[in-house]
Amino acid sequence: MSQPTPPTPRLGLCCQFAREPIKFRTTTAAAMLRLPRADRLTRLAVLCRLNADALLASLDFCVRRGIGAFRINSQILPVKTHPQAGYDISELPRGGEIVARFRECGEFAREHGLRLSFHPDQFVVLNSPNPKTLAHSLAELTYQAEVAEWVGADSINIHGGGAYGNKAAALRMLRDNIERLPAPVRSRLTLENDDKVYTPSDLLPVCATTGVPLVFDVHHHRCLPDNWSVEAATDRACATWNREPLFHISSPLEGWHGPRPERHHDYINPRDFPPAWKRLRLTVEVEAKAKELAVRKLLAWLQPKSH
Repeated sequence: MSQPTPPTPRLGLCCQFAREPIKFRTTTAAAMLRLPRADRLTRLAVLCRLNADALLASLDFCVRRGIGAFRINSQILPVKTHPQAGYDISELPRGGEIVARFRECGEFAREHGLRLSFHPDQFVVLNSPNPKTLAHSLAELTYQAEVAEWVGADSINIHGGGAYGNKAAALRMLRDNIERLPAPVRSRLTLENDDKVYTPSDLLPVCATTGVPLVFDVHHHRCLPDNWSVEAATDRACATWNREPLFHISSPLEGWHGPRPERHHDYINPRDFPPAWKRLRLTVEVEAKAKELAVRKLLAWLQPKSH
């Protein structure tokens, strides 16, 4: 009687491509504000629709190449939350058709078992003492939760933020502000350890209190270690999830003894992939500059070799 195939991690591609001719369009607030409002909204509608089409093409690529997850670019709706150039999707010409196209992306992802996620930019900080930063962070998270609902993305991942001279107080602020988030954001929010301030052991108490899962970034953990092994951090992070855990992998550009080990390499060194992950049912987003080329190379290395 044959043995069941053990689970293996699904790999995720992050945001864009190195060689594939699939492009996401962007713009700047300055460029948009030079246009009359009607022309601006028309131009933004074109960009949003093109990005919805590019997302569907990206998902199709992932399915054809055996890639199991895709991280959606934070600017999938360009300048969406800018104070002057921002907009509601209902203001755009044929905005309903744009939403329908994104929902088509979600249906495609569900049909093919693709997992979708978001990772807001670094300026999204939930424990900032600056009220303007907090307000902008909430606006950005709310926007990404809206698109996440259209496409069925289950994770919006952020870092813990700054320590602001008092790490314990900053973590309390983070916890309190998570508790105040609207349900569409909070139900998808995840926290990630970083390479400068917060380790897994720093964030796990916040995760335990709020029910927010921990995205374990093993590269960050190696740059900013705590007293946990990779295996212990993996186990503790997995325990925070009520769905398939999502982790991050990357390799240092100039090696672990180079001048800045936090910088990402084009590819993943197989030695950096934790052995403990190989038999777990995980999503592992590949943070490498070679994008789809790095994912495919790592995927080939992970696949069981036939004898």
